[in-house]
Amino acid sequence: MERELWSALYFVAKRLDKPWGSWRYSASDVLMVHFWAVVHDRPESWAAEARNWPAELRPKPLPSQSTLSRRMRKADAVQLMLEVENHLVGLLAIAGYWVRTIDAKPLAVSGVSKDPDAGYGRGAGGHQKGYKFYAVWGAGSMPIAWALAPMNVSEKTVARQLIPSLPQGGYLLGDTMYDVNWLYDLAAEAGYQLLAPKTKDRGRGGLGHRRQSPHRLRSIRMLKEPFGRALYQQRRGIERCFGTWTCFGGGMAPLPAWVRRFPRVRNWVHTKLLIAGARRLLIDDPHKLAVA
Repeated sequence: MERELWSALYFVAKRLDKPWGSWRYSASDVLMVHFWAVVHDRPESWAAEARNWPAELRPKPLPSQSTLSRRMRKADAVQLMLEVENHLVGLLAIAGYWVRTIDAKPLAVSGVSKDPDAGYGRGAGGHQKGYKFYAVWGAGSMPIAWALAPMNVSEKTVARQLIPSLPQGGYLLGDTMYDVNWLYDLAAEAGYQLLAPKTKDRGRGGLGHRRQSPHRLRSIRMLKEPFGRALYQQRRGIERCFGTWTCFGGGMAPLPAWVRRFPRVRNWVHTKLLIAGARRLLIDDPHKLAVA
């Protein structure tokens, strides 16, 4: 299915691309080769060799690996990937759901990696080195908002950036990591009621003597009621979102050895999200890709 996924992404990128001035290769030309590498889980140097392309798909001429590496850091390529993402999100119609879930997925690298951008933090099963993918998911195959940061960056810190960018309003489900008064207030300003289990009581008082956000107090009350408990059960869907993202050929496997430094990791993760969105459209409604 790699060829179909690549064709879908390139088709969208080509249609959204804009004039590129004096560049020899347009942003879509660069993304064309980058997508070919990522959808096959290969480095860009592999995609820059003509022998690794079918004759009918191979661009002429192929940009070199150094050109790809340089151009993928430029604003035009990054911006075009964002436009492709927004286009796929619109086609998938996933921004209209009123229940969202916020969580993070660790992307570990070797503990002896020399990557200076990776950080040490809490990962799956213990302390790890690497990055974290922070995301707000609805019910679709792509997140509504996401960010990437070293693994030592707190989920609360990234939530401060993600929550104001969310469209519309509704309920936002998080774990105890997000049970912080100022996050409840921030979510309310964005039109959301944050629901997160209350952290364990310290001492005799359940809430202490400090000012409590009324939105946190509402979350505590709701999670004691049948509606709130049933609503919070939907948070289990976040595991399906992350699982679906990783369980198909070309999906988000652990970071390969050649994907190091923040810009490369960001582009790799971003492309894997685009692949997941294109795959869902190809399965459910390929006509949308053909006419969009």
